[in-house]
Amino acid sequence: MALLARAIVSDSLPPSLLFAGPRGVGKRRVAIALAQTLNCLEPVQGDVFKTDACGHCAACSRIGRGIHSDVLVVEPDDTGSIKIEQVREVVDRAQYRPFEGHRRVVIVDEADAMGFPAQSALLKTLEEPPSASVFVLVSSRADSLLSTVLSRCYRLRFGPLAVGEIVKMLISDHGHTEPEARALAVDADGSLGRALAADTVAVAEARSDSQKLLVEVARESNPTKRLAAMKTFLGGKSTPAHEQREHLSVRLRALSSLLRDLDVLSAGADPQILANTDLSAELGQLARAYDNDRSTRAFGIVDRALRALERKASPKNVAAWLVLRI
Repeated sequence: MALLARAIVSDSLPPSLLFAGPRGVGKRRVAIALAQTLNCLEPVQGDVFKTDACGHCAACSRIGRGIHSDVLVVEPDDTGSIKIEQVREVVDRAQYRPFEGHRRVVIVDEADAMGFPAQSALLKTLEEPPSASVFVLVSSRADSLLSTVLSRCYRLRFGPLAVGEIVKMLISDHGHTEPEARALAVDADGSLGRALAADTVAVAEARSDSQKLLVEVARESNPTKRLAAMKTFLGGKSTPAHEQREHLSVRLRALSSLLRDLDVLSAGADPQILANTDLSAELGQLARAYDNDRSTRAFGIVDRALRALERKASPKNVAAWLVLRI
């Protein structure tokens, strides 16, 4: 957002932007924030310039609620596609000067859902954009857009969010406790959207089960007892195979994160950089049993187990193989 703020201050914001990156990393959220910054009635004082939206004035509030007349959002309909009629409507409205704000902002969410006719309908406007309008295309599959559309847009790449960033947003904006937020963030693979969609209780239980398994395996070399410890990784006896697979996958992802943290601790790094900082004391004790070589080897075993599940291997066989080797 700092890059966009500087462009706004210097009046050099490109008229056509493409926010490209994985799903759930905040691309649409930043597009909305950009619209608020351009139209805020009470901009916040930055270090040198007034560059940020206040988030509370009438314009910011209306944009956030999706009812501002100068901020137009186009998104896929019930069929999962963006029709040419939707594009033509916003292109037509974009030709007029803003009605109540400073700039008109057109946000095309999931822009890759536009078929070629819809993209072609947008192309002429991207080539000759109205002076008072800004177009923002948001896409997790930007390379599926027409090359002519891509060439008309300034691309900003969004990467996966850091665990700490997701934790902060889950706590401040969504009311999660830190242990809940940590468990969700670790499982989210850099996607806030995925963290918000996840079952909080199930993910927290998965992390707890994974921690207990590491403790059990660290102190137990008997194969029979190790196999008994894997039962929590599979769910109940009557759990269908497809649910067992998901049940195990969530635990393997949690296990992977814990092992990565153990590797960090074994290397003598600062505990503050752990993904699971709320478990730093418990992991510090576990690190005695998982030196650098063992944690690295176990991490590779978990990765192979996840890939085996993706190839539809039996969850029971995968879990048994895992506990006998880590």
